[in-house]
Amino acid sequence: MHGFIINIKKAKNEDVIVTVLSSHAITDYWRFFGARHSILQIGNLVDFEVSESKKSFMPNMRSLSHISFPWIFSNNHLLIWQNFIKLFEPHLKDALDLDPFYFNLLLEIARKWDKQNPKRLAVEAYVSLLNHEGRLYDNGFCYVCDEILEEQIGLMRAFLPAHPKCIYAHPLNKKEIFTLYNTQSTIHLDDETVEKLYFILLKGF
Repeated sequence: MHGFIINIKKAKNEDVIVTVLSSHAITDYWRFFGARHSILQIGNLVDFEVSESKKSFMPNMRSLSHISFPWIFSNNHLLIWQNFIKLFEPHLKDALDLDPFYFNLLLEIARKWDKQNPKRLAVEAYVSLLNHEGRLYDNGFCYVCDEILEEQIGLMRAFLPAHPKCIYAHPLNKKEIFTLYNTQSTIHLDDETVEKLYFILLKGF
């Protein structure tokens, strides 16, 4: 079995509980002496075996190996990746039957993480996620006051558009943002705008 580590919690002694996002589920696994294993890091793609234990209330993770990417030793790339991927756990933790979309999305962008600006990839992936979940709000009205949006808009969590004055937000170009929604690409956006979108993304899915 393989999947992305999206959370790690300390358990008793040096054991840890590892939350893994696989193609069809988010599952907690018990790893004995996990605190000693450098492979167990948030964001890592791992391959492992699962064994049931009579002593534990959750399956055990064993025979662990790391499926690495070329960018893993770049501190900047790794930090952005970890900040992005750990947002998936609170968003999906209650899902009973997980769509493969989420695992495939992470795998796709992980393969490109060192070839493109990682913050752009994160923003594009997030818009793709919102679109997949039917949460892209692009009807031209302020989410707060329901009045028509003008040329400059602000964005709330989940990239919900509103008047900048309604949410005390930095103004963004409405046409550019709606183009992002429609194309799921940041190629038309400057780095400053991408930076603003990235920090909105970090508020949570």
